[in-house]
Amino acid sequence: MEKSFFEWQDKNWATHWWYTNRIRLFKRELQQAGINLTSHVLDIGTASGNDLQMLMEAGFTNVEGIEPDIDAISFCRYKGFSRITQGSLPEMPFEDSSFDLVVATDILEHVDNDALGVREIARVLKPGGRVLITVPAFQSMWGLQDTISLHKRRYRREELLELCKRNGIDIDTSDCFYFNYILFLPIFIARKILNLMNGLKKNTVKNEGHINNPLLNALFDRIFYLDILTARSLKVPFGVSLFALGRKAYQQDLH
Repeated sequence: MEKSFFEWQDKNWATHWWYTNRIRLFKRELQQAGINLTSHVLDIGTASGNDLQMLMEAGFTNVEGIEPDIDAISFCRYKGFSRITQGSLPEMPFEDSSFDLVVATDILEHVDNDALGVREIARVLKPGGRVLITVPAFQSMWGLQDTISLHKRRYRREELLELCKRNGIDIDTSDCFYFNYILFLPIFIARKILNLMNGLKKNTVKNEGHINNPLLNALFDRIFYLDILTARSLKVPFGVSLFALGRKAYQQDLH
């Protein structure tokens, strides 16, 4: 990622409709899962520290991160998060069974071999340890943001469930659901238009997150807030993103 992306993310994460409601979703799901606040937690791909901040605000007291980009690490350390290791999936410099909880939000889509990535998450988790995963959903939603974020793929729910099951992570079907479903069609249409403009060399938009102003932000914030309140219970079969809360399998040979 370019340094400018981390600067933009650091500046906007606390107010941008997408970031703020994602954080609400994560906090709610972790709280409802009853995960002990003294758990040893690893945030994979810290970026500028959004999820580290979320974990701290949620009350977790033993949190560390891993991130490949030195600029992102600098942002995290500037904000007081000193326990950041430089590195990434699928090879992390941690002992087996080191963590009670792993947070991997929008990470697997960046990994060349996502099966190895899931196996590595399972390796560093203690038996029965939990993992929070989000990934972008539906290959048909591929757009500018996927390209600039260096994504390798997008996922369907069944694909993610099977990927995790085959590689040491059990996910109850009730704990895996699409979100950002209300805005699915508008975002789909907008991305197709941007893709067409890119093909015609007429697209001046550099980042989808920049398509925003105070009025749009307030509107989308209310819509997305309703979305995350209802996504788990409604289990709508589509969405821009996919959430899963899994557990390391107790009986699994990962070596």
